[in-house]
Amino acid sequence: MKKIYIKKGDTVYVNAGNDKGKTGKVLEVIPSKDRAIVEGVNMVSKHTKPNPKNPQGGIVKQEGTIHISNLQLIDPTKGGPTRIGHKVVDGKKIRYSKKSGEEIK
Repeated sequence: MKKIYIKKGDTVYVNAGNDKGKTGKVLEVIPSKDRAIVEGVNMVSKHTKPNPKNPQGGIVKQEGTIHISNLQLIDPTKGGPTRIGHKVVDGKKIRYSKKSGEEIK
């Protein structure tokens, strides 16, 4: 299994696909499929039956999954997309931005 450098709650930039150039917050990461769900990206139409939450039923727009390779983390200080590195500081492994060198929380 590949390493996944993106975590839930990160702000990411979409660098490929129909939504190229958009940014959003990661809502969920699915490591087994190397995919993530990003807020406002890859919107799909889902047909739903009437239920207590949606008594009318019909077509609902929701986020679909997008492959991890099409996402890049947003640099916390400079604001653009950046690659991610790992280093050990005080016995803890941390993620840092390759662009600015800043730690990613």
